[in-house]
Amino acid sequence: MTNDITDTKLIALISEGNELAFKELYDRYVEKMFLYAVNVLNDKEICEDLVQNIFISIWTKREENEIDNVSGYLFRALKFQIFKYLRDRKLSLQDVTRMNLVDVSMGVDSAMEYDELEAVINGLIDQLPDRCKQIFILSRLKNKSNKEIAAELDISIQAVKNQISKALGILRAHLKKEEFLYSNFLPIISLLF
Repeated sequence: MTNDITDTKLIALISEGNELAFKELYDRYVEKMFLYAVNVLNDKEICEDLVQNIFISIWTKREENEIDNVSGYLFRALKFQIFKYLRDRKLSLQDVTRMNLVDVSMGVDSAMEYDELEAVINGLIDQLPDRCKQIFILSRLKNKSNKEIAAELDISIQAVKNQISKALGILRAHLKKEEFLYSNFLPIISLLF
């Protein structure tokens, strides 16, 4: 592959299963993404994993990918992976400062769109059946493990897994219908669920 092939063309080739196109895309962005992540997290191993996960997702979902701005997509996905990593480890003030969660480059329109998306997701969570909602909130918003939830609610771990799967299915179905409204946040939506 040569560097004169556009990112958009690479995505089209990747969607057809072209491994050379995937390698070219990887080679173009892996170092920049890794350096960005290291500047935020200061942990090379974690950063390697986060970047690898994004590329694995691109390859495994290659037939579904409809990415127009490849660079923007990759870095939004990376920012979300970093945010998710920090959230799962209880953010410290220093982490928040380094990440600069309110990205200056994010325009007012995008911020408003994000707020709207968050409201839609919260509304969908509120509409889940009671038990399903309770388990989903414990899992995704309070970061409890399946084992902890099962013990707290005196149910089996499999019942917890089933309810989380049910909730995710409902949320995915509704968000997929509205995906065109939140196209700037597709990396976030796809990684969130």
